[in-house]
Formats: sequence, C-alpha cells, structure tokens
Amino acid sequence: MSSFPATTAIYEIKSADLPLVAFQLKSMDLQAVEQALSQQLAETPGFFDHDPALIDLDNLATDAGAIDFSRLINVLRQHQLNPVAVKTSNAQWLEAAKVAGLSQADDARIRRQVPVAPAPAVAAPAPVPVAPTLTDAMVLDKPLRSGQQVYAKGRDLIVLAMVNPGAEVLADGHIHVYAPLRGKAIAGARGFAGARIFAQNMDPELISIAGVYRTSENPLPSEVRGHAAQVSLQTGPDGDKLLIVPLRA
Repeated sequence: MSSFPATTAIYEIKSADLPLVAFQLKSMDLQAVEQALSQQLAETPGFFDHDPALIDLDNLATDAGAIDFSRLINVLRQHQLNPVAVKTSNAQWLEAAKVAGLSQADDARIRRQVPVAPAPAVAAPAPVPVAPTLTDAMVLDKPLRSGQQVYAKGRDLIVLAMVNPGAEVLADGHIHVYAPLRGKAIAGARGFAGARIFAQNMDPELISIAGVYRTSENPLPSEVRGHAAQVSLQTGPDGDKLLIVPLRA
C-alpha cells in the first residue's frame, strides 16, 4: 500500500488580504470610458502595474441595461489593471460578471470621498488624513532628465538632485525634492489626501496631490516660486485646492 505525505507538507490554505484598486464605473458608455482612461494615463503610462482591481458598479442605476464585461475587462487590462472581482447588487450584472471570470465581492469596503458640508457655528476639528501603510522611502541621487519618470509605489520619494522640465516623479506618499523641482510632481498618487510635496526650489510644470493638480499655466506666487516651499491639500466648502506656502528656516 502506498503512503502519501501529510497534506500540510504539500500545501496549506489560509486567509489573506489583497489590496485592490477600486474602479468605480459611472457610465455605461465603454467607449467614453476607454477614451477617458487613455487621456488620463497618457502622462503617467507606468501608473498601474497589473494591479488587481475591483469593478464597483454601485454608482450605476440598477436598471441601466446590460454591461459588456468582456470589453470592460479588456479596456482595463490595456491600461495595466487586472480585474478580479465585481461589486454590485444587480443579479443580472453579477451573473454576467461571473461568466466573464470575475468573483463576487459585495463585502469589499471602498474608501469614498465625502462631500464637505458647510461649517457649523462651532466647527469641529477636521479629521486627520490617515496615511496608507508605506514601506521604506525610495531615494534618488541622480538628476532626472526630460522624459524620465520615477514612481515610488507604496512609499515616500526622496530626490537629492534636480527634476528637470519634462521629467516626472510620483509617490503614493510624500515627495521631498532637495534640489530644484522643474518637472512634474504627483504625491498621494493613489488618493492619500494627507500627502505633501516639499522642494528646495519650487518651480514645477505640474504639482498634484490625490488627484487635485495645478499646472505652470497658473503661475505660482512670487513668494514661493523658485524658493523652498511645500504643497498640501486643503479641503473647504468650495472643494479641494492645493495650498502652497514657503518653508521658513
């Protein structure tokens, strides 16, 4: 009689947590979705790296009609997203999604932006943005030339040399540039509103935090342009905007 090794010597099955990118579909026009994605990611072609994605359909009317999941999945894969699950209360959409190879993830918790209400007579303290779990910072000690892009995924980015015009630095956390910042800097790239951008010489083509951006077409004030400064995201009754202030010694 042949004997088999214990199961635990071959494999084990355990629970695991997988970080997902939530793609919240808000239009049934997949051609428009594809065009919008292509336009948004044209400037940051390496933003996604085959990240597992959850397709969230909660923003669609449940009677909006059929969804071509095969086409939607293909569109997302073309932009380096890997759809693995769907979140919906529509039984027909769920069945079609399963046929397309997606899993059901109705219990997935998605961070949503909450509209800012007018401040009461006695304003409560604003909530402190919670930073994502970040690994050790990425450190660059060489200048970035035009056309070069560096993305610190899941971490802060520290740059010790010039970011030239046409170059781009991205980070899920903060960005520190201990040199002139002349190119593009995108902090909080995956939605961390508490991220900041610091530069020894602030003169960028574009700055962005959690999707809120400002370009050189809107010149910086003279007290910060070309000087040591920091950028943060300020939330108020009129929406989100970037706050740029000098760094004082």
